Amino acid sequence: MALDLAIVGKAGTPFSFDYRWQDAALYALGVGAKREELEFLYEGRGPRVLPSFVSAANYPALGEAIDRLGANKQMLVHGGQKMIFHRAPKPSGRLVSTSAVRAVYDLKRLAQMVVDIETRDEAGEPIAVATASIILRGEGGFGGEPPPKEPVGASVPKDRPADFVIEETTSPEQALLFRLSGDLNPLHADPAFAAEVGFAQGPILHGLATYGFVVRHVVRGACGGDEGRLAIIDGQFRKPVWPGDTLVTSGWEVTPGLWALQIKVKERDEAVITSAWAHVRASV
Repeated sequence: MALDLAIVGKAGTPFSFDYRWQDAALYALGVGAKREELEFLYEGRGPRVLPSFVSAANYPALGEAIDRLGANKQMLVHGGQKMIFHRAPKPSGRLVSTSAVRAVYDLKRLAQMVVDIETRDEAGEPIAVATASIILRGEGGFGGEPPPKEPVGASVPKDRPADFVIEETTSPEQALLFRLSGDLNPLHADPAFAAEVGFAQGPILHGLATYGFVVRHVVRGACGGDEGRLAIIDGQFRKPVWPGDTLVTSGWEVTPGLWALQIKVKERDEAVITSAWAHVRASV
């Protein structure tokens, strides 16, 4: 079925997401939070909420955008994610997310859809804007334009060591835990399905789970533990991560508040998120 390019630029349906503190804590566990981060896991300390928890509210809006375009969900891969945070969500409440397909690009055998998702709270105040790059396998060749070259927000310096390095091993059950926050794609749970779509090694970790690990690492390494200081984080998903892999996030502050990031899997010494960077607000 041909992609419906007429939807480009048109806003979708606003989707409401009602959540409890337990949902925010479950998300934090899904992206690797440990006992040492009790403030994100225990209601007696708030709990505080990781800003990327907003992604759990965005799944219906993103799914609608994919359906409106007419893409095959079984053949898509998350190619990249950028999130701009106005502030972290409350421990409980309602978030409302609305998507719009910004563009659809032709990559010959593949297509790329770029989706913007704006999220507000129940009072209509802005919380975050997410931009997802979705790769659609087998959907290219429709005669569209290729994607423009996007400038990288910050590049890794070659002349000095990182200002922080955080190493963390994901659990074998990490994808099974993360999917409970909303992304139920069987690619992340069913070995037979994973093999059928090209991952013979087994179910892979969600790109947004890896992204959430990196958000935690940046909050710890660049924000002094204050999640409210994280303003922007961006990166391209380049290689799959399997549950049980060890993620290593390195960060360099290249100018005040602007951080270049490198995210690798230790066991294979390969970059899994590239062109990654973050902007951090000054401490108050």
